[in-house]
Amino acid sequence: MTRTFTFALIAGVLALASVADANAFSRSGSVTGPYGGTGSVSASGGCSGGTCSRTVKRTGPYGGSISRSGSVSCSSGACSGTRTTTGPNGRSIVRSGSISR
Repeated sequence: MTRTFTFALIAGVLALASVADANAFSRSGSVTGPYGGTGSVSASGGCSGGTCSRTVKRTGPYGGSISRSGSVSCSSGACSGTRTTTGPNGRSIVRSGSISR
């Protein structure tokens, strides 16, 4: 199941990278494990005005979910981004960073 979620994450990143300004995407899928448990993943995002954002939610076979949302903005050779991950217990981790030429 981890392999499928990893694939979905990579596919979401690639889709976000190929989206032109003012376009959006939405994807979803599910996987059934060897013992009949079903997990799902949904992702959406888009870019507009130099800012791209994406949200992904994964739900496990027992109902627990993890969501991740983030955005990246670029201007004048500098990009900065923030990502928030919220676990099934409601706690969040926020990461941010920047890069410039």
